[in-house]
Amino acid sequence: MMRPLSALLVAAALLAGGAQAAPRLAPDQRPGEAKPEQAKPAPPASLDDLYARLRESDDDAEAKGIARLIERRLDRSGSATADLLTDRARQAMTAQDFPLAAELMDRVTAIEPGWSEGWNRRATVFWLLSDKDVAVGDLQRALVLEPRHFEAWAALGRIYQSLDDKTRALNAFRRAAALYPRMDKVKEAVDRLTPEVDGRDL
Repeated sequence: MMRPLSALLVAAALLAGGAQAAPRLAPDQRPGEAKPEQAKPAPPASLDDLYARLRESDDDAEAKGIARLIERRLDRSGSATADLLTDRARQAMTAQDFPLAAELMDRVTAIEPGWSEGWNRRATVFWLLSDKDVAVGDLQRALVLEPRHFEAWAALGRIYQSLDDKTRALNAFRRAAALYPRMDKVKEAVDRLTPEVDGRDL
């Protein structure tokens, strides 16, 4: 039995794409269900959040991981030239060419005077050159720019301790410990210096 001409035309139109194609389903989607939305990646934690997590962490391994994330953030100078010079200074320090490292870090702090880590690293070089006065000044500059720089506070404590300035050393170590309570050797330094500075309880 032959189909009517109109039925043949409708069939041809469907084959030619005249009707809308069936919607494509997700692998785990059933017909009639709404397509599930793809999960958006979580934004990276802010520096403020990382510092808060570091203070609250009760696990050494977790705290070290958070501290490394903070250090990576602080390592960003924002200048390709400053980053290159800093890397060359690091290489010079590895080779124990401290005068060259100091010259390179001089250039870095001139290019990026608002980069706290640049001053912290310059302080390390001058500490190795036994110029403690310059190192203290550099650390103070770093801490003006980033008061939460726990490595700079700890370094300042070590320099004051080497100068036998126990009161300033204890204050610096306490600032570091407040920011990073599980920081290696800082709590030990606080516990050792506290009786000497504050006196022993009777």
